[in-house]
Amino acid sequence: MRLTPSRGVLVATTVVVGALVAPVLTAVPASATDYPTWQDVERAKGDEQAKQTEVTRVQAALREVQAEAAEKSAAAVTASAAADRAEAELTSATQAATTLQAQADRASATAARAQQRAGQLAANLYRDGTADQMTTRIATADDPDQLLYQLGAMDQLSSNWAGVLDEASVAAGTASSLHEQAERAEQERADRADAAEQKAGAAKRAETAANAAVDDTEQHSDELYAQLAALKDSTAAAEQGYALGQAVARQKAEQQRQREAAAAAERARQASSSTPAASGGSGTSYPSTGGVVVDPAAAQAYARSAIGAYGWGSDQMSCLVSLWNQESGWRANALNASSGAYGIPQSLPATKMADAGADWRTNAATQIDWGLAYIKSAYGSPCGAWNHEMSVDPHWY
Repeated sequence: MRLTPSRGVLVATTVVVGALVAPVLTAVPASATDYPTWQDVERAKGDEQAKQTEVTRVQAALREVQAEAAEKSAAAVTASAAADRAEAELTSATQAATTLQAQADRASATAARAQQRAGQLAANLYRDGTADQMTTRIATADDPDQLLYQLGAMDQLSSNWAGVLDEASVAAGTASSLHEQAERAEQERADRADAAEQKAGAAKRAETAANAAVDDTEQHSDELYAQLAALKDSTAAAEQGYALGQAVARQKAEQQRQREAAAAAERARQASSSTPAASGGSGTSYPSTGGVVVDPAAAQAYARSAIGAYGWGSDQMSCLVSLWNQESGWRANALNASSGAYGIPQSLPATKMADAGADWRTNAATQIDWGLAYIKSAYGSPCGAWNHEMSVDPHWY
């Protein structure tokens, strides 16, 4: 399967900006956001101060449109994960209800057999006579000793009947209890089914909203990057690449700041207490968010074709494969249920990848573009990132 190139790649191959760009591109339709127009760009190009003002305005418009799509895409990931959890809970509840119903049915059958046996013993006792009849038979019997033997057997039969009657009572109680549990389990299953249906509907609505936002963002981003390039005598691809590089550098700096703050807080905690810090749960899930192409082999092929742009040789690919095998298995829908890290490079938060393209939720190529830029900024190369990953416990890069 061939991956869809990220929007950055599409821009790089289709948009060349210069004096001829403005007539080719059409103005963005009116919307709630006041996007810069090509007329604004052309007016600003003749004045350096006006040009810089327009550059700032275009950059702000880019951030705004990207943020909206990122927010809706993140909501779609969360909703898909919630729908998958609800479906798993429904499966578990269905299994529990089925098991309890089977146990209740078996208990009812056991109780019925016990009651039938007790009835048969009672009939035998009734056939052999009442106490008054027994006294008469002893007084008139030709062989009282033989009759007494028979009476002893009847006494044993009576004791057995009492035991069987107790067993029947216990079996009936067990069956009744299990049927009550089965009814509660069935109600739980029905509740879980309703919840799963609601969560699935919410996930579908979130996915639809995210897709619409991504389409809108891609439309506006292409034109905004082209406008930015026209103002700076550059190309849209160069501007998008520069913006991505700047974004991941800021993200890495913020990540480092947060880690240093967390380390300082942990040192302070250890100095004041001997109680170990609680650790959160971990584990990767794969929410069935619509539109995601999960193809690890195709993802690796795309990455192999992209690493040369960063000045890396083929020797770096083995480190990259190992790194993202450990992080996500090269699955575009990999979600860490504890931290919220998402995608092939396990971006945390997932919305960081919006700087590489609005379709980061579904497009492995966009995720890879962001991941490679992040690795370049933070570690210099995939092998540098992999070495760091293996040097810390728990592993991260």
